[in-house]
Amino acid sequence: MKIVTHLNFPAKLSRLLPNGNFEYGPKASDMQGTVVIRRDAIPNWEISGYVEYIKAGQKQGDMLLVVPNGAYAVRLGNDAAIKQKVNVTKNMFYSLTFSAARTCAQEERLNVSFWPNSEKNDWGMLPTQTMYSSNGWDSYAWAFLPETDNIEIVIHNPGINEDPACGPLIDQIGIKVLEPPKRTGANLLKNGDFEEGPYIIPNTSWGVLIPPNTEDDHSPLPGWMIDSLKAVKYIDSDHFAVPEGKHAIELIAGRESVLSQNVWTRPGKVYVLTFAVGDGNNGCEGSLLVEAHAGKSCIQVPYNSKGTGGFKPASLRFVATSTHTRIMFLSAFYTMTNDNSGSLCGPVIDNVKLISVRRP
Repeated sequence: MKIVTHLNFPAKLSRLLPNGNFEYGPKASDMQGTVVIRRDAIPNWEISGYVEYIKAGQKQGDMLLVVPNGAYAVRLGNDAAIKQKVNVTKNMFYSLTFSAARTCAQEERLNVSFWPNSEKNDWGMLPTQTMYSSNGWDSYAWAFLPETDNIEIVIHNPGINEDPACGPLIDQIGIKVLEPPKRTGANLLKNGDFEEGPYIIPNTSWGVLIPPNTEDDHSPLPGWMIDSLKAVKYIDSDHFAVPEGKHAIELIAGRESVLSQNVWTRPGKVYVLTFAVGDGNNGCEGSLLVEAHAGKSCIQVPYNSKGTGGFKPASLRFVATSTHTRIMFLSAFYTMTNDNSGSLCGPVIDNVKLISVRRP
């Protein structure tokens, strides 16, 4: 099998990075047990710190280490990092997607960045302590805007623990070009149908988490902000029930998952916000409740979910009181799937539109 040695990444392409699933591993002479001892031992990657090469089914004490796809992954221990050089197109937005799993009880987080960069927002600290999927793996997205055509993508575990091997497993690292959305006369909101979003790794059925405290100028969900303590989930119609199109958003962490967008409005003018509320056909069963806010106006939309898919339309009519109105969605409470896995879930929203209307 041929190993791709470099990735030239043109516009409108999405794929795994070369050896982004780590199926090509180090030579036996470059390892001590599971620990990789040479910085360039893993093809296409450069490592630093305590990095392990993990095979599916390997045990850590009594715990079985699971790999989401394929046979191998890497574990980032104390102050460990992996990085890869990528050719990109400067001043185009990109989204990085990767899968991660916790292996220790300690709080874990990952620092994702690219180099060279000149802005403080060109890195992100992603919390991985909360697991949202029942299989122990979550996929995360992070967006960036390169200022050069040649960059180095870095995923770093900044933690220092008593056990140097303690750290997250990493697998399936992919990249996608994001098209900046525009407002239209038919919809004053950008990307209201959520069709523009992060790369969803093929053969993964758990969606992609868009991390908290994500600003709209560097968001893997263009046009939207996640200004909350917990993530929201980007889902696709291949694995979930989606009200319209290919993608939607699942509000998975109650009031701690907040999706918002600021929009220009004219004080005194009447607007109507419309959207769809449903469930993702993922066992999220029970009484769901979406809160939609438009400035000081609010509507609560209940949805009685059987966990098997379906949706209903909703609307909020309001009078703008400012030149900027914040549109915001959240779930009123935490919900878990009905499979006793403890996986967080919530209502799905889609097809969000904002239009101005005449006064009656």
